[in-house]
Amino acid sequence: MGSGIWSTDVYDAADRYRRATGKSAFAYSDSGARTVHTALDPKGIAVRESRDSDEHPNSVAIAVLFDVTGSMGSVPRVLQQKLPQLLGLLLRKGYVKDPQLLFGAIGDATCDRAPLQVGQFESDNRLDEDLGRIVLEGRGGGQMTESYELAMYFMARHTSIDCHEKRGRRGYLFIIGDEQAYKRVKPAEVEAVIGDRLAEPIGLRAIVDEVRRMYDTYYILPAGSSYAGNTTILDFWRDLLGQNVIALDDLDAVCETIALTVGLGEDAIDLDEGLDDLRDIGSAATATVGKALARIGGDRAPVATGSAPSDLAGPVTVERL
Repeated sequence: MGSGIWSTDVYDAADRYRRATGKSAFAYSDSGARTVHTALDPKGIAVRESRDSDEHPNSVAIAVLFDVTGSMGSVPRVLQQKLPQLLGLLLRKGYVKDPQLLFGAIGDATCDRAPLQVGQFESDNRLDEDLGRIVLEGRGGGQMTESYELAMYFMARHTSIDCHEKRGRRGYLFIIGDEQAYKRVKPAEVEAVIGDRLAEPIGLRAIVDEVRRMYDTYYILPAGSSYAGNTTILDFWRDLLGQNVIALDDLDAVCETIALTVGLGEDAIDLDEGLDDLRDIGSAATATVGKALARIGGDRAPVATGSAPSDLAGPVTVERL
């Protein structure tokens, strides 16, 4: 996947059509659907791919997965509204020449009907379509815990990205949420939601280490969510990800935060240059993003490759570097 070119004109035309007809950008969820859309269902998916092509010879995989339970249900709506700003910064400001974005949603595998939703890596306006297919669950388990570990398992073992496999460069994974992950990846949940059969559970830190071999992984905790500012949540994720935990004072700044984080990671800008870019486009998020990214570094050195995990009870269909 990942063909085509993003067009703000196409996005604006679709937005005008929805406004004129009274249709929602999230028509699937707003229609009352509570099961995963077939296009986003992870079950039985071998891989979601980010591939080089003549059109995009230097693809960079960028995955954005967000909690859609409780107060976090507004996150995809903000992302959808600000897609032009996100793509505009990445492309027009030259942060990444060939970005390929994947959107997905995280719920709670212990109780939700749509605990994991994963789109394709795309470079064009199909990004908007994938967002519109997401079920905004709004439930969750009420235990300050969601199935982030299940999402990381999918990204570690069911994605294949050329930036890593051909060039030894990690992609980017952004998880937007306000709760903790469960302590382990559970075989029963993996089989029910994804279809793999695991011989034994995988510890949380082990799956975090695995996904970080392929992706620079960030956790964004936005203001306005149920547990924003909760030091227990921040400490939990900082223990796992170190400086790659971003406390964001304003949810509306999430797209700018993602774009500048990628720009920093690609050594396309330093933080001051990125903040100047935000001023250039008239963003109101400059101060918020500056504060949020003050701790983030830009270490994107080539990574060593390793052998594939050995705990799948069955043949591995994809070679993972």
